[in-house]
Amino acid sequence: MKKTLTLILITVFTIGSICALVHYIRMDGVSFAWALNFLLMLCVLAFTETLKSQLTSSYYNEKGWERRGKIYEPLGIKFFRKLLVWIGWERLNKKSAPIEKNTKALMNLLYQTKKSELGHIIILIIVLGFNIFVAFKFGVLKSLWLLILNVLLNLYPIFLQRYNRPRIERAINLSKRVV
Repeated sequence: MKKTLTLILITVFTIGSICALVHYIRMDGVSFAWALNFLLMLCVLAFTETLKSQLTSSYYNEKGWERRGKIYEPLGIKFFRKLLVWIGWERLNKKSAPIEKNTKALMNLLYQTKKSELGHIIILIIVLGFNIFVAFKFGVLKSLWLLILNVLLNLYPIFLQRYNRPRIERAINLSKRVV
C-alpha cells in the first residue's frame, strides 16, 4: 500500500511539474527540451527506484535480429560510448557504482541495465508525445530540439543497454563456470 501511494505521488508530482514547466517555459525552445528531459529523468529515477520490479519480462531478452548487439554498431553505438567517456559520464557512473569482478556484481549490473532501459523508454515516449504536439502547434523546425535531445538522451541510451546486456550475460555465464 505504501509503495502504491508513493508511486501515485511521484506520478502526480511529475504531472504537476510538467504543467509548471509548460506554463513557465516556451515549449518551442531548447531550454524547454533540456528541462523536460532532466525533469523526467529525475521523476522516472524516483519511480523506478520505488517500483523495485524484478524486470523479468521477455522484452529484456536479446532478440535474434539484434545479433548480440551488433545491429547497433552501424547506428553509431561505439561512437556514443566514446562520447560518454569523453564527457565524463563513464567515470561519474563508475565512481557512484564501481563494478566488482564477481557474479553477484554482474547480476546487479544486468539488472541496472534493465532498469535504466525502462526509465529511458518511459522518458522517450513522454518526450515523443511533446515532440509531436510541438511539431503540430509550432512547426517541425521548432520541435527539432525535442527530437534531437530525445534521440541523444533516451534512444541511444536504450540502444546502449541493449548492446551491453548480451556482453554482461556472457560474462555472468563465464563467471558461473569458473566458480
